[in-house]
Amino acid sequence: MADQDTDRWVFEVLAPDLRRKMKTLKNDIQWTDLVAQSLREAHARGITKDQVIHALQIMPYHPAMVRAVTGLKAGGKTTFLCLSNANSVFISTILESKGLQTLFEEIITNRAEWEPSGLLKLQRRVDPEGPQHSCKVGCSPNMCKGEELEAFLVRKGGDFDRLVYVGDGNNDFCPILRLRRQDIVFCRTSRGLSKRIANEGEEKGLKAQVQYWGGAWEIEEKFRDL
Repeated sequence: MADQDTDRWVFEVLAPDLRRKMKTLKNDIQWTDLVAQSLREAHARGITKDQVIHALQIMPYHPAMVRAVTGLKAGGKTTFLCLSNANSVFISTILESKGLQTLFEEIITNRAEWEPSGLLKLQRRVDPEGPQHSCKVGCSPNMCKGEELEAFLVRKGGDFDRLVYVGDGNNDFCPILRLRRQDIVFCRTSRGLSKRIANEGEEKGLKAQVQYWGGAWEIEEKFRDL
């Protein structure tokens, strides 16, 4: 929904050297663990809770996206689910700053909480010491979005007429493989998901309709046409 990646944005604003370090280490340390490590380093050098919150509040978020989701929500026929590899604090802070705190039925993401010291403690959704997910398509160890989507549908009775999946990352490929022919994927262009659809979609049996978008204004158009 946002124009920036939240995990990267905070460090680009507050500690660019940590952002560079993350880029260097991203292939060596699991991403959620790397963000958690970077938050600890930022806290150790004196970056405060208020600074992190402010960075999230000023993150670019296109007005057309706000209009798109609020308009669809107002119609009363759509249930919104958030599947994210960010974390609960980042997401809730951004949504509150945009007046969207009641948008989602559920937010499924990594756990985070503020400690009294002002450190944001971040943990993988799937505990590395516990049972792991069974994804074979390439989801990150912290969460399989496909399994999470299917579990949500079971909790809700699985009786949705149509699913509309908006995504752009590599880890959005697994859940869209679980969609039906009547479902729609709104895929952002020139990102990991679009490349995986082009390279693996047919081979992996992707059934859903795929429509591409580049800017939030295009999502607003597509949501109006649903």
